Amino acid sequence: MEQLNQFAKMIPKLGTTRLKDLIKSIRACKTAADERAVIAKESANIRTAFKEENNETRYINVSKLLYIHMLGYPAHFGQIECLKLVASPRFSDKRLAYLGIMLLLDENQETLTLVTNCLKKYGDGAGGRRDMNNSNMFIVGLALCTLGNIASQEMARDLSSEVERLLGSTNSYLRKKAALCALRIIRKVPDLVENFLERTQALLSERNHGVLLTGVTLLTEMCQMSPQITAVVRENVPILVRHLKTLVTAGSSPEHDVGGITDPFLQVKILRLLHVLGAGDVRASEAMNDVLAQVATSTEASKNVGNAILYETVLTIMNIESESSLRVLGINILGRFLSNRDNNIKYVALTTLTKTSQTAAATDASALQRHRSTVLECLRDPDISIRRRALDLSFYLINATNIRILMRELLSFLEVAEADVKSSIATRICDYAGRYRPNKRWEIDTVTRVLRVAGAYVDQSVINHFIKLVSTGDTAVHQYTVRKLYNIVKNEGEVAHVQEGLLQAAFWCIGEYGDVLVSSSTGALGFGIEEDAETDAKKADALAMPTESEVLDLVAAILRGPYATNCVKEYTVTCLVKLCARFTQPAVLEQAKALIARYRVNIEVEIQQRAVEFTQILELDRETRVALLEPMPVLESAVAEEALKGTGASPANTTPTTPGLLSGGAAGGLGAAGDLLGNDLAGLALGGAAGAASAGGIYDLVFGGTSGTSAAAGGAGAKSENIMNLLGGIGLGGGPAAAPAPAAAGFGGVSKQSDLLGDLFGGGPPAPAPAATAAPAALDPLADLFGGPAPTVASTPAVAAAKAYPSYNKLGLSITLTPTKESATATNVVASFYNSGAAGTVSNLSFLVAIPKPPSSTVVEPGGAATQSLRLENPSRVPIRLRLKIAFTAGGQSVDEIVEFSSFEPYLWT
Repeated sequence: MEQLNQFAKMIPKLGTTRLKDLIKSIRACKTAADERAVIAKESANIRTAFKEENNETRYINVSKLLYIHMLGYPAHFGQIECLKLVASPRFSDKRLAYLGIMLLLDENQETLTLVTNCLKKYGDGAGGRRDMNNSNMFIVGLALCTLGNIASQEMARDLSSEVERLLGSTNSYLRKKAALCALRIIRKVPDLVENFLERTQALLSERNHGVLLTGVTLLTEMCQMSPQITAVVRENVPILVRHLKTLVTAGSSPEHDVGGITDPFLQVKILRLLHVLGAGDVRASEAMNDVLAQVATSTEASKNVGNAILYETVLTIMNIESESSLRVLGINILGRFLSNRDNNIKYVALTTLTKTSQTAAATDASALQRHRSTVLECLRDPDISIRRRALDLSFYLINATNIRILMRELLSFLEVAEADVKSSIATRICDYAGRYRPNKRWEIDTVTRVLRVAGAYVDQSVINHFIKLVSTGDTAVHQYTVRKLYNIVKNEGEVAHVQEGLLQAAFWCIGEYGDVLVSSSTGALGFGIEEDAETDAKKADALAMPTESEVLDLVAAILRGPYATNCVKEYTVTCLVKLCARFTQPAVLEQAKALIARYRVNIEVEIQQRAVEFTQILELDRETRVALLEPMPVLESAVAEEALKGTGASPANTTPTTPGLLSGGAAGGLGAAGDLLGNDLAGLALGGAAGAASAGGIYDLVFGGTSGTSAAAGGAGAKSENIMNLLGGIGLGGGPAAAPAPAAAGFGGVSKQSDLLGDLFGGGPPAPAPAATAAPAALDPLADLFGGPAPTVASTPAVAAAKAYPSYNKLGLSITLTPTKESATATNVVASFYNSGAAGTVSNLSFLVAIPKPPSSTVVEPGGAATQSLRLENPSRVPIRLRLKIAFTAGGQSVDEIVEFSSFEPYLWT
């Protein structure tokens, strides 16, 4: 009878394809279409078998379905069958069912609700709750493994108590599985961390390495999630140190030996937990210093497993409050990694050293310098990732003593670097060359070589930096630089002509300093010789003096050549018009005028406009022309940056500049004609030190910014270096000149009565300011420059006193805004700062609206006041709303906040 029953059970299986047969049929397919046909046929058979609810064939069909799923074909229709198979009392069925649930389901699927119900529903029958209480530990392990892989937040909350109970089980296998499952639960529901803390700390006393490994992993995750937990777990540092010391000093254990090292996985996990516990805690760090030194010195580095432990040890040493000698030991270990043949080890060493060097103390920095030659050797590694990491580290190794050595290596690397990184490398080289330069000539030579090597790739900020560097020098610097650039462009031919950045810098310098370029005086050349030149002949060639005609011939040759881009042509045309004020030979001047006139008809509007306007300027008398085209004044931001050169400080951190103004671009509403003078105002500081206030005023006066007058930025802005005073040396009559009103950015509304300066700066004609007595128009020689009528000066009727609007009050500092309506679309606002003295002196005052513009003073004494002016353009006539950023220090308290103000009356925009 028993045999008959067994035979009856086998009958349904007779027509079922076994998993082994399915694999053979799929491997026998010669094309992808054949494989899809076999899979489709078998999937249909499996669906039919599932509908018949045959328990005897369910195991076979689910196993085949999982194989189909692993091949990448849809198998979602088997999810319910996996749940049904869980109910089987056989271990083999449960194992396959739980595997199917983990493969076919995830926490985002609705079917997971059925899994949750199954885990809750079955108490005495088959299922999750029974499985978690099963006498067979392997079945309990299956349930925990499944929960740890697919648990959602709801499942984690419902079953966390069961997992917590199993953490205290007497069976080490179940404690290990429960700890791994708890890891998933606390990641899904961080609120449950404290529920597992006590039992998890108890796992640190385990002798079983598997349980100890999972316990340490769970504690590490808890500490990273909650700083409060870290303080509690930190009391277990002596236990962790004891475990680590035992692993290091114990003899070889066959059960845990990997490459001659006892349980490296557990050692790494303990080191990572010490990494977290020792951060910022001196007491805990002292407790682990000795064992870390022991691990670092006794671990064998000949195999990869030893390198992994050493790497984790170094990370721990660098992150905790370790002793200086221990940190030097860690850096030396990374230095040995750099000589390893394995590129992966080199990579992690370079990355770790780079992170370390960013916050390195003096002791660490000196230890890093010992491995400088090895790092530089990595710059020539065939692996691009090694070269990139070595490049980053090389910059952090630069200081005042090794700047020359490292710069030579970096410049050599720049020559062979990939095109996509040349721009960033060039920018960083120029930055560090300025920070640690031994002298100004060396920095000029370095930046010049950058332009020679990567001029076609450099960012505009590099050219801005070079121009400001040269402009802050004296005549000797100007002559040295301009002759050096001229001879490079002349002697190197096409090699130099393809470097657009080099041509831009060269033409800017030739235009500005063309007079000293052709000067026969050689006294200025005592400034120095080219550092790169090896022989006297090369030195002479590098600083050879050209004639005026030779300069014009070179300019003309480049304009005719194929490498003159539109940007280079813009610089060249501007250079030519300035040379007309620097050179004296009539034939040369006529040649320059002819070159400019050639571009009066050009497809590029910017070049055409420059040529047309420059032609008009050249028709003026020489005195006026020379005054208009005199050398650009030194920017205050350049002076501030120059004061920081060679100190190791980054100028960019104190005087932020505006990049991208040198290539005919628009910034802050600057129109195309605003670039008329070759954008010589590029890089003008808009914020930073208080001394930049007048620079901001210059910017607004020239380009029509937010400042109302030259005094808009307060007292600092009322300096005499007003760039608009280009004709200060020419007698324009006996009466005082009217101050120009602020011009709106752009070209809209430019009248036909535009005067010379109005066209020159692209902002429209400057309207005369209100004055009690107007200067007679007949006394102005430029009034009818282009044949138009002279602008008239109208008196302004008296207006009522402006109303002040309170906008801010904190720590004794009150701010009021006083608006005055200038026109239908423009409003001038004066911000007044008053310190009542409630918190003492207010210092480091900063007040930002749209663009940074410092107030008249950054310090307001008790009872004192300061002001700041701004101009609002509102062409849409919408209600005015301002967002103000206020920062100051008062009474030892720093304030930095943003407030909104929208209480102006409607008459200001209606």
